[in-house]
Amino acid sequence: MAALPHRYPMLLVDRVEMIVPDQLITAIKAVSMNEGFFQGHFPGRPIMPGVLIVEALAQAAGILAVESLGLANSGKLVYFMAIEGAKFRAPVEPGCLLQLDVEFVQKRASVCKFAGRASVNGKLAAEAQFTAMIADPPSA
Repeated sequence: MAALPHRYPMLLVDRVEMIVPDQLITAIKAVSMNEGFFQGHFPGRPIMPGVLIVEALAQAAGILAVESLGLANSGKLVYFMAIEGAKFRAPVEPGCLLQLDVEFVQKRASVCKFAGRASVNGKLAAEAQFTAMIADPPSA
C-alpha cells in the first residue's frame, strides 16, 4: 500500500479490489486471529474494535484521495479530521474478509468528505461519514 504512510501493525488495508478516481474504492482487510488486538478484545470472544473498522475505512479513503488528487510522490499526507454518524451494525470476527466501500462525496480546497461502509459477506458491519485534510507532514 504505497499510497499510505501506515505500516504494520497499523496498516489495515490488505488490497484494493476496485478504484474509480473521484468516485469510489472497494478494498479488503483480511481479519486474522493473529491481529494483536484480539488478545484483549475480547478473550474467548474476539471482536475487531469498532474504532479500527473506522480506521480501515479512513485508510481506504486515503488511498482514494491519493489516486483521485494525484498525490503520489507529492509528500502530502491525508489526515483524518472528523467522523460523523458512525454506526456499528454487526461484529467483525477473525477469519472474515472485511470489505471496505468508500465513496468520495466532496472536495473543497484541501478538505475532502467521504462516506464509508464496511461489510462481511454482504452484511453491513459499520458505516460512517468522515472528513480528511490534505496537508504537508509536520516538520521533524
